[in-house]
Amino acid sequence: MVVRLHSFSDTQVLATRLASDVAQHLADAISARGMASMAVSGGSTPKRLFEMLSVAEIDWSKVTITLVDERFVAADNPRSNHLLVATHLLQNKAAAATFLPLYHDVASALQAAAIATEKTEDIGNPFDVVILGMGTDGHTASFFPGGNHLARAIAPDAPRGVMTMEADGAGEERLTFTYPSLADARFLVLHIEGDGKRAVLEQAEAGTDETEMPIRAMLNRAPSDLDIYWAP
Repeated sequence: MVVRLHSFSDTQVLATRLASDVAQHLADAISARGMASMAVSGGSTPKRLFEMLSVAEIDWSKVTITLVDERFVAADNPRSNHLLVATHLLQNKAAAATFLPLYHDVASALQAAAIATEKTEDIGNPFDVVILGMGTDGHTASFFPGGNHLARAIAPDAPRGVMTMEADGAGEERLTFTYPSLADARFLVLHIEGDGKRAVLEQAEAGTDETEMPIRAMLNRAPSDLDIYWAP
């Protein structure tokens, strides 16, 4: 694999470029296979990107979008990644896309994970685009340091699909795609902003302990090349 760092002068320039690159990869997938799939992350970082991507001139009716990870909360909860995507991405031209949530209104996160795995099994083998984020603790997706299922989630031989995760730093119980589900995306992106995240990235690159900083699994052994988009 190759890790490429793309640095931009500010977050607006970054969002413009990344939206263009993602749209091109989706369009190429539609041209090659008649459909495209994308898994995106939550948090505050991708809001501008989502809004710019939502007006991209591609055939969104042939794009299926899901989430890299999700909290086990209903879609109207302010902390829901589904709500974030619905508000900022699934609008304008991108309103024509199909969205597959990870949360389902069932008794447990384990049940929701099983449903999400079944409903997404046809779109992520591999995903055309995966956009990851990273926390200041070095987590990505819901691969949290100290997570109760971390070792299994980031194992190279973990099953494709969605599993649950609980960790002190996670807040609510989480639903997350496993490492093998994400790491072989045709276009694998890490989107980070701010000098603090750049420092976390450099710390992650300098070490090898994946349980300490799980982003290292992507940095060190993803089967796909990893493109990092960063702006101060």
